Amino acid sequence: MANKNECGTLIVTGASRGIGAAIANLAGERGFSVAVNFATGTAEAAAVVEQIVSAGGRAYAIQADVAREEDVVRLFETAERELGPVKALVNNAGITGGFSRVESVSAQTLAQVMAVNVTGAILCAREAVRRMSTRHGGTGGAIVNISSRAARTGSAGEWVHYAASKGAIDSFTIGLAREVATEGIRVNAVAPGLIETGLHAANGAPDRLDRLAATIPMQRPGTPLEVAEGVLWLLSPAASYTTGAILEIGGGR
Repeated sequence: MANKNECGTLIVTGASRGIGAAIANLAGERGFSVAVNFATGTAEAAAVVEQIVSAGGRAYAIQADVAREEDVVRLFETAERELGPVKALVNNAGITGGFSRVESVSAQTLAQVMAVNVTGAILCAREAVRRMSTRHGGTGGAIVNISSRAARTGSAGEWVHYAASKGAIDSFTIGLAREVATEGIRVNAVAPGLIETGLHAANGAPDRLDRLAATIPMQRPGTPLEVAEGVLWLLSPAASYTTGAILEIGGGR
């Protein structure tokens, strides 16, 4: 295990709760200085920072809406100023747009989902590449995009629009990985399945995990920590020959 703060600065977007918070906490334990990005959860982000710092790590909370280009630029500049050179990025921020059949989804919902889930991830990756790439004088780094098993299942009857945004993330991961493979940057994705977070209740279906558990070969939902472990492996030197991969963490579903 790495010593505290020896891995450089990691930006985790959408890190105030759920999977993002689990990634931020584990990264702090593994030696990263963690920029805890959030859009609206000020108190929650502060709590994540406190957890990391109380465990002997370094962390700093940064409010930024990844759908806004100026916010993304400020996020990276602030992370560098407060924590040091950015060596890793986890594109975790995402929204579902709520449950809806395609026939009922609004253009506004589509625009919001794509702006956060797709445009936001690409903008953050752009800023990361500009700093990490050997073409720009960087020393390399790693990017992990948070996709979803929905990209493969399609999520019919629930959120096909969200699944489509994650399909875009899969394509982006493969393309960017090949684009920067000779520049010291590895790009991978993790595709979680059904995970125990507040996302289901927040979308009006608190019983969703119980209802769908039988559709999972392992017969249970996963935990945020199980997803975080996969992310930290992809960020680590142990995954030095892994790029363009989409790691499914979904209990076989």
